[in-house]
Amino acid sequence: MILMLMGEYHHNLDEKNRLIIPSKIREEMGELFVLTRGLDKCLFIYPREEWNQIILKYKELPNTKEARNFMRFFLAGAIECNFDKQGRISISSPLMKYAELDHECVIIGVNDHLEVWNKDRWEDFMDANEYEFSDIADHLFSPNMN
Repeated sequence: MILMLMGEYHHNLDEKNRLIIPSKIREEMGELFVLTRGLDKCLFIYPREEWNQIILKYKELPNTKEARNFMRFFLAGAIECNFDKQGRISISSPLMKYAELDHECVIIGVNDHLEVWNKDRWEDFMDANEYEFSDIADHLFSPNMN
């Protein structure tokens, strides 16, 4: 089965920094997953199988300063998680701080992983890039004209 996470969901953190994940997504994610720092000041959530594939790729990286620094950034905050009985995940303080999460969050499906955004940061991202998406699509999906 091919994993395809997609959609945009708006949920609030509770007083214990727990975030509910929609049931449809929970089914696709499986029981175990990994929560870590993402790019662009959001969090990434990977199903365990996808995470294992990432780790295999990391093991092939050269031992350069750039690779070591990226692995430190990506792996230091990573925690293995599962959903509680209400379908929530707990987000650690360092990850909350990194993504500047407060009360309102946006969860988006991005193919093989989820991203958790601060609601205002997500809206700013969408506003700032709204007019570029067409150009990006043209560049990514147009036939190569060599």
